[in-house]
Amino acid sequence: MKILSPRVHGYIDYAVAALFLLAPSLFGFSGLPETLCYILGAVHVGMTLLTAYPLGAAKIIPFPVHGALEAAVAVFLVAAPWLFNFDEAAAARNFFLVSGVAVALVWLVTDYRSAYTTTTAGVRPEHRSYS
Repeated sequence: MKILSPRVHGYIDYAVAALFLLAPSLFGFSGLPETLCYILGAVHVGMTLLTAYPLGAAKIIPFPVHGALEAAVAVFLVAAPWLFNFDEAAAARNFFLVSGVAVALVWLVTDYRSAYTTTTAGVRPEHRSYS
């Protein structure tokens, strides 16, 4: 069931990026979990700005590619506490697990093939002339 439009997904993307950037301060992370949060937040902002959807600025990354990257990030987030050996730090571990599940859920319900995100020479579908 694909209930999230590209526009709504864009709002969620900016919120997720902000959450990753704020998480170390909000939840008291330090060390590697803190660094990973800052990297993930910055990369997510960059990817969001570069995605070809209503809230993207440069519209370089196709929205389905954005979706595939988010699916990979969801798996990475769930595995990160064990990959990077911070599974004993409960707050960081739980944040990464919950974030991974949340990103996976957003991925599952987003319409990545929406015609609204398709562009030809930078013209949105509703403004194209079909002869």
